[in-house]
Amino acid sequence: MELHQLEYFLAVVEEANFTRAAERLHVAQPGVSAQIKRLERELGQALLDRSSRFVRPTAVGEAVLPHVKQALAAVEAVRTTADEYAGLVRGRLNIGMLSSATAGDVDLPQLLADFHRHHPDVEITLAEDTAANLLDSVRTGRADLAFTAIGEPPKDLATAVVRTERLVAAVGVEDLTVRRKTIRLTDLVQHRLISLPRGSGLRTILDDACSRVGLRPVIGYEAGNPLVACQLAAAGLGIAVVPESAVIIEPTLRSARIVEPALVGSVVLVWRSSGTTSPAARAFIVSARAAIDESIRRDESTAVPPTRRR
Repeated sequence: MELHQLEYFLAVVEEANFTRAAERLHVAQPGVSAQIKRLERELGQALLDRSSRFVRPTAVGEAVLPHVKQALAAVEAVRTTADEYAGLVRGRLNIGMLSSATAGDVDLPQLLADFHRHHPDVEITLAEDTAANLLDSVRTGRADLAFTAIGEPPKDLATAVVRTERLVAAVGVEDLTVRRKTIRLTDLVQHRLISLPRGSGLRTILDDACSRVGLRPVIGYEAGNPLVACQLAAAGLGIAVVPESAVIIEPTLRSARIVEPALVGSVVLVWRSSGTTSPAARAFIVSARAAIDESIRRDESTAVPPTRRR
């Protein structure tokens, strides 16, 4: 039994697919399949059920899975401890990011370039996904950290807020559906809406707010990017529920803030608050939080001061 065989087995179970597991591990798919078959021959038991579209662990596979995770965690802890004593920052860093955005007001490419310059021995992998999947990836360890969008901060993860802003209802300038500067959620859901797909942070905020008061929004169109949602609204296809900043740069739109309740979302950096964290992940979190603080200071210094009343 070899360590990489356990890594391959865990990846296939988590991805439920040999091809996706191979892509995640940066190895050829036939190699993953061959190594797991060798592991099964050595144990004398089938660990994976390959009979359906999605690969599932067998009863034996389910039984050994906790021990596989413990073994891999122990090995990682040994590596981390040794690196800490040596003062090294190296290894692999898996970073998740939204498909429709990068890191809010933080210049992610520049942040990665600066980090690579200071820590050239760290191999960095970027993966785009929905907000819900990114949170799950951080929880399960598939990602070390992620830039994602949330409504309520997750209680089991650590977060650093990059940007917080209201969600608004946007329509074309000729559309009289939205006539005031605010619109109640109960009034909003009476219309056909344009939103991001399920699993996105923005859509989760909308769905959760509606669920709490027993409302069911009608989603006429889904767009993977807030700017595309704005373009659909400008074309008269419905009311787009988007971040306020997405409307500011689009002159063909008018918007109203959603109230009762107000819908507010945040772009955050999220990471595990407990368990083993690699030196590379800790170093990147320090760098990212410094970049976030600098971005906030820059925004505050350029903000227009309020007009004094006379």
